[in-house]
Amino acid sequence: MTVQDETSVESGIILTDTAAAKVKSLLEQEGREDLALRVAVQPGGCSGLRYQLFFDERSLDGDVVADFGGVNVVTDRMSAPYLTGATVDFVDTIEKQGFTIDNPNATGSCACGDSFS
Repeated sequence: MTVQDETSVESGIILTDTAAAKVKSLLEQEGREDLALRVAVQPGGCSGLRYQLFFDERSLDGDVVADFGGVNVVTDRMSAPYLTGATVDFVDTIEKQGFTIDNPNATGSCACGDSFS
C-alpha cells in the first residue's frame, strides 16, 4: 500500500510506504527539509538507460512533483514517460539493501539490474 494524493497520479511514479519511510529517515539525517527525491532516467549502462535517484533542491522547468506522505518525489519532463507506472521500493535483506525500481515500461534489463531498455 502506498501513500499518495492526486499529484502522484500525474507523475506516474509510486513510492511505497517502506521507501517513503527510508527517504524521510535519510532526510532527517541530512538535516535538510528542502530536498526532494529526484528520480531520473539517463542514457548509459549496458542496456541503454540507467536510473538515477538522488536528493535535489532544484526545481527545473517542467518538473512533475508527487507527494507521498510528506516526501516529495520529482521527475524531470524527459524522464517522466519512461517512469509512468514505476514503483520505487526499499529493500533491506541479508542479500540486498537499497532502493529498487519495478518499471513496467522496461522491455529488457542487464544482468546486474542497473540499466534497462
